[in-house]
Amino acid sequence: MKINQWTLGLAAVGLVSLASVAQADENKLVPVLTEVSSTTISGYVDTGANWRPGGQDGFVGRLYDTTGPNGGSKENGLNFNVVSVSLDKPLDEGKWSAGYHVQALAGPEATTRSVGILNNGNSTDFALNEAYIAMRAPVGNGLDFQAGQFGTWAGYESFDGYKNANYSRSYGFLIEPSAHVGVTAKYTVASWLSIGAGVGNSYSKAIDASGPDYTDKTYLGRLDFTAPDSAGFLKDAKLSLIWTGGRQDVTAANLGWTPGVFDAAGKVVNGNVETYYAGVTIPTPIKQVTVGAAWDYRDANDYFAHALAGYINWSVTDKFKLSGRIDWADGSNGSLYSNALTGNTKANDELLAATLTADYSLWANVITRAEFRWDHSLNSAAPYNSLSTASGLGDERNALTVALNVIYKF
Repeated sequence: MKINQWTLGLAAVGLVSLASVAQADENKLVPVLTEVSSTTISGYVDTGANWRPGGQDGFVGRLYDTTGPNGGSKENGLNFNVVSVSLDKPLDEGKWSAGYHVQALAGPEATTRSVGILNNGNSTDFALNEAYIAMRAPVGNGLDFQAGQFGTWAGYESFDGYKNANYSRSYGFLIEPSAHVGVTAKYTVASWLSIGAGVGNSYSKAIDASGPDYTDKTYLGRLDFTAPDSAGFLKDAKLSLIWTGGRQDVTAANLGWTPGVFDAAGKVVNGNVETYYAGVTIPTPIKQVTVGAAWDYRDANDYFAHALAGYINWSVTDKFKLSGRIDWADGSNGSLYSNALTGNTKANDELLAATLTADYSLWANVITRAEFRWDHSLNSAAPYNSLSTASGLGDERNALTVALNVIYKF
């Protein structure tokens, strides 16, 4: 503590006490310390290992678990995926309140997630997955706002891998939007219904990206239903209906998918994109078992892709879980994988996958899981590469993947 000469003079003649000065100085720190103490830090470190028997580069229809940054591959290797650090100040209940959420990423998946976000539009190993201000207005049951960069509303699965029952993501995850910069509002109408709406600069995940015309915006809407207590074993079953529609004018690398809707400059023709999503999670009469389903449909300037997935999760014991998923997707030629991989420029893309994940908790705060996945092309196209491939074109209609995933949460 520093005390100026004038204060020392007053203390010398007994007009003030040094103790009172010290107490006043401490009180100045109280608001700052209060704000810091209400902020929480959390995150995770995500690693993995993938083995594809008899296969090599040329995987399609999937994000993150087999694809590295800048077109690289994670197949047949040990991989550091990503580290995430989040800062949060939660909202207070029942009054005007404000908080924030910031999630920073580092590592290869940050690069894949964030092309064009940082470093003046260049790809880096660092990214902001989310960064928004949260605000609550005491209107009725509480009206919640977010302003800034936020993750997409659509989707059964999350970018944060530990939140998903399976290590690999579904085909639906591939065709969904990723993130937006804008403002959203959510309101809980009743215990069984909440609604939401939002507006963003662009359909693109790139921070501060805009549509072909700067006046173009992207719009979001959602309805969420929760089954009441009177529904019996179906209590807490959830249904979400979400729509996202807008325009964008970014390069193919920024989209997170590889549809055949680009002009010679690699930009989306006309830039019109709409996504429809429906997802449901349902308890069963067996307490340890839940089931779910998700449907995604994307229309990008009349080029379409849609996916359907079914999920089952079984908590065998407190530490051991089994999770299965069947998913199917089809779309316009080039919407799920590149024409250059198959040489097929006419038939629609169509894929099927079956995934089984075993999750066993060996250490506190650590997710340890093993996964087996089979991917299959449902048409004559052969989008997967075998080890003997030399032409650059795929030569297999099937692909098997065995993976291990270890995540530490803090």
